[in-house]
Amino acid sequence: MGNQADLVIIGVSVGVAIGLLIAACAFFGLRWYRKRSHLQQHATERRVSALPIRANGVGASIDSSASLSNSVSVNGSQIPAGITPRSWWNHHNKDLFASTSGIPRYSYKDIQKATQNFTTILGQGSFGPVYKATMATSEVVAVKVLASNSKQGEKEFQTEVLLLSRLHHRNLVNLVGYCVDKGQHMLIYEYMSNGSLENILYNEGEKVLSWEERLQVALDISHGIEYLHEGAVPPVIHRDLKSANILLDRTMRAKVADFGLSKEEVYDGRKSGLKGTYGYMDPDYISSNKLTKKSDIYSFGIIIFELITGIHPQQNLMEYVNLAAMSSDGVDEILDKHIVGKCNIEEVRLLSGIAHKCLNKLPRRRPSIGDVSQAISRIRRRRLTKEDTMSFAGGDVPEVLRRIENQQVELSNIASMKERVQT
Repeated sequence: MGNQADLVIIGVSVGVAIGLLIAACAFFGLRWYRKRSHLQQHATERRVSALPIRANGVGASIDSSASLSNSVSVNGSQIPAGITPRSWWNHHNKDLFASTSGIPRYSYKDIQKATQNFTTILGQGSFGPVYKATMATSEVVAVKVLASNSKQGEKEFQTEVLLLSRLHHRNLVNLVGYCVDKGQHMLIYEYMSNGSLENILYNEGEKVLSWEERLQVALDISHGIEYLHEGAVPPVIHRDLKSANILLDRTMRAKVADFGLSKEEVYDGRKSGLKGTYGYMDPDYISSNKLTKKSDIYSFGIIIFELITGIHPQQNLMEYVNLAAMSSDGVDEILDKHIVGKCNIEEVRLLSGIAHKCLNKLPRRRPSIGDVSQAISRIRRRRLTKEDTMSFAGGDVPEVLRRIENQQVELSNIASMKERVQT
């Protein structure tokens, strides 16, 4: 009996000791985990607040190609692998996001009132309906609403807010606010009164763009892409450049819009998902599934030919372009009927040559957007210089000479009158 009692006492003692050891390990482990989580959160907030914001400029640019399966850059912070953007959005402190991004957040009631209960519709896109709105400050804006049945739109919404919170350039459509309220997701942009380039080029009854305006639109687009490719850190690839995503303001100046498919350029060796619009997508990107800046260059080449020909990519534009390329003046035959006889055909051929380089089958042989922008600028400078020279030679000089002669005659008359008075 004595031996059995001793064994019971020893067993109980060992059990209590093991229990105390386990409790101690759990206690210290929990403290360590909480401390580590606090440090990570503090470091993340510090990175967010330290994000550099680039000033607006023509020479700036951005590029967007990254794999979401690895990590997503969000204003300098990182969303680790395994955490979806949706869960990040749902759990992230939205007030902190609004303050660090500098983009105002509006309530559902604010937008409902500004759009007259969502009756001022401007159009419908893959993302959802777009409304014209007049805010409480009297500012006129465009409100893009995420359709409730759009799964892709949820991701596009997050991408646009996160990217446009740090992208600022006069040739990018400016995001002025957003709304996440009552289960609704809305993006608020500056209002572009002349709508999309696609509508103006292909809708009968719309304003017809002159050749000078088309050349300026091409230059504006190149500046916007240049900012994306070369001015943003990290660069951003738009991935869905098309005439429908080029918007025109009241002075017909162009701005690049719709960054829902854009990706930050992070070379991690992974392939991005194949996304874009048929007719504008780079054939090399389609075959290799590798997204680069040169994919945007290809899409821009298509847009340039739209400006020249007035032919939509889904109406066999490339067949016309390839046929025209067989002769040096072939582009003359596919020129938009609205500008035939109203443009400088030499400038058309020069711009066509730039577009052909953008459409090279080998991405490495396509020019950078900086080179494209400079080439278009040279065409425009050439035009302005020629106009100044013609104006100077055509009428200004003779008029000045006539005035000088008249003044000399008047002076000689005055001098002769003085002589007669003195005598």
